[in-house]
Parts: sequence; C-alpha cells; structure tokens
Amino acid sequence: MVQAPSQSRVITDTLDPARARALEATLGQTPSTNTGDPLPPFAHQIYFWDPQPDMALGQDGHATTGGFIPDLGLQRRMWAAGRLVFHTPLLAGIRAEQTSIIENVTRKTGRTGPLGFVRIRHDIRQRQSLVLSEWQELVYRAATAPPADVPIAAQDEEFREEIQFSTTQLFRYSALTFNGHRIHYDAPYATHTENYAGLVVHGPLLAHMLMALATHMLGTLRTFEYRATSPLLQHETAQLCWKAGNAWVRGPDGRQCMIATASA
Repeated sequence: MVQAPSQSRVITDTLDPARARALEATLGQTPSTNTGDPLPPFAHQIYFWDPQPDMALGQDGHATTGGFIPDLGLQRRMWAAGRLVFHTPLLAGIRAEQTSIIENVTRKTGRTGPLGFVRIRHDIRQRQSLVLSEWQELVYRAATAPPADVPIAAQDEEFREEIQFSTTQLFRYSALTFNGHRIHYDAPYATHTENYAGLVVHGPLLAHMLMALATHMLGTLRTFEYRATSPLLQHETAQLCWKAGNAWVRGPDGRQCMIATASA
C-alpha cells in the first residue's frame, strides 16, 4: 500500500554556532565555528528540533506515531537510509527554514515479517535560497521481528581508519540531535527490550563520520547517499573505509554496517 503525500511541516531555526561547536567537540574536533562560517555536511541534524513532552513519547523514547509520522502499527523504528543534495553551504548563526513532507508510505512483508517504510523530504532554505535537499527513509518493524540478514563488507578499500565511540559521545549526539531513542543511551532497554548486545551507535552518526571522510577525500560535496545495513554497537571498534567515491563502515567481524556514495 502506498500513501500519497499528505503531511507537511515547517520549522524555522537560527543555526546557533555554539551548538555547532558542541558538535565539533562531540566528534573529536577542535571547536571553531563562528557566526557566518559554513557548516559541515550533515550539521543540520542538530537543528530544526520538534520537541515533544514526555507524555507524547512512546516506550522507545521517540515521539509516538500518528502525528507527522503516520501510525503503521509497527513499534520498532530504524533510520534506514538517506540522500542529500548540497546546493550551497548552510551558514552558522543565520536563520533558516526547513520544510518537510511525507513523500511516500509503503507497507511490505519481508523475511523478518511486516515492514513499513516512510520517506520524508526536507528542503532547507536560508536567505530565501534553497541550500539543501534531503530524503530520509525510516523503516518500522514489529517489536518481535527477528534480526535481518547481515551483509559482509568489502575488503578492497584504498583508505581506512579505525573508529570507536564512547557512551559519552552517544549521549552527547543524542542530546544535540534531540534523539530520544533509548537504544543509544539506555543499556538495559537496548539489551532487554530491543534485544541488542549493547548500546547502538546512531545511524546518522555513522553517516556523519562517512560524510566527513568523503569531504576530506573530495572537498566540497555535491551529493551523498547512504544506507544502514547492520547495527554497530558502542563497544565495537569499526573501520571507516573509502574507495573511489564509495565509503562504508566495516564492523570488527567484517560485517557491513553502512554503505555510501559521494560526489563533489
């Protein structure tokens, strides 16, 4: 079943440079962003919050569905994929407007049971110009769904670097993105309720790291597309890999956690 677009939302925000500096510190960088500076790719994730009171949150810490996100009757939410087109850089300290629309809602039945896919388009404008277009894909599964198949990552990278995340980094990234999903900071919930083997690293945080790698390799990005394929746990050491416009995250057992492509 496909639902035609019917939900939209507009949020305005002044892109506080202090919050950008907090993000830089969280990612292990020297805080240096000031008003008027261009923000790095994906920094918009720490802005355009839609805060909801506790009474409007589900057990998992996300806002309950049925408002902007339709209720598909499936409890477990994951950030599955995204695509970004960078028109011009976002500037710190300047007011911006994000318009979001539900482009598509699809229900399917896979090997692990019923699945719901929600595709959201975000257009961000600053000083009356379109600066960023983003497509975000969420997937919803039943609470009792078994784990999905785990793909094996490529081993032919031209460059790689090891990464590991502390519990403090996960907490800070959750706070900066106003992401209440408890799998990222509540270990008993992550292990006993959602049956992970530890805290889960945010999909957007992995995408953030891959975008930083792509920027280092290519310079200013024009497009970036990514897909999460297997969770990375906080206690695991992973590798960021790069080869000719392709990037991926490889877990310590060789599994593929995320794949991406970038262009300048």
